[in-house]
Amino acid sequence: MSEMDQVFETIEEARQKGEPVAVATVVRVNGSAYRREGAKLAVDASGNVHGTISGGCLEPDVAEVAKEVLRSGQPALRHYDLDEDTVFSLGLGCSGTVDVYIEPVVSQTPEDSEHA
Repeated sequence: MSEMDQVFETIEEARQKGEPVAVATVVRVNGSAYRREGAKLAVDASGNVHGTISGGCLEPDVAEVAKEVLRSGQPALRHYDLDEDTVFSLGLGCSGTVDVYIEPVVSQTPEDSEHA
């Protein structure tokens, strides 16, 4: 199963269970970064991350932001500077910037659509 399939499967499973899920999408990359625009990950209600948007350095913070997005219902845009000397010191070899849009996925069951 591809990584994108895993993200979409997580969304579908959450929808079927009526549970919240947030999706984070890389929307802008400047310079060097592990993933490009369009990379996605899903964060379920338990904070589990499905998919990747970086070499592992962004996922923990994005998961925390996703939990807040799920609590508030409001999407968020985060800007990450991957300069390893000033921010992460992980030596990943990336020195660009990445903007990530994190949004809640609204679960609509068949019963909900009948009443809309």
